[in-house]
Amino acid sequence: MRVAIGSDHGGFKLKAEIIAYLKERNIEYKDFGTYSIESVDYPDFARAVAEAVGGGEFERGILCCGTGIGVSIAANKVPGIRAALCHDTFSARMAGEHNMANIITMGERVIGPGLAREIVHAWLEAKFAGGRHARRVEKITQIEKSYHCK
Repeated sequence: MRVAIGSDHGGFKLKAEIIAYLKERNIEYKDFGTYSIESVDYPDFARAVAEAVGGGEFERGILCCGTGIGVSIAANKVPGIRAALCHDTFSARMAGEHNMANIITMGERVIGPGLAREIVHAWLEAKFAGGRHARRVEKITQIEKSYHCK
């Protein structure tokens, strides 16, 4: 598995903690920035990660900002992305099992580093359940396609 990861300044420290987790687990990743706590615009980094995942270069993506909300909204504008804001392990597991989320987002100002590690673990370990969930994910894809055709 290859993971694309990115953050703005508000999620920089949380991203560093998640990168340490990925290294410990020997999970291949690429850091799309930012590389400091200097103020930047979160849509730039959300777009870079989302395009890398949506384009098939990476199977999964992780985005962090202050709340996780902004990067989630921005990432979900990229075709093929199902970014889920997760601040607990149950939501992270369900994002994988039911929603086939290919990106998760988290907020540094909302959760701590230990919980972030548990969230990433729960999401990475989750297996898509298929069945009725596959039908629903396909309906999401059809909504997306209908707007790109206009």
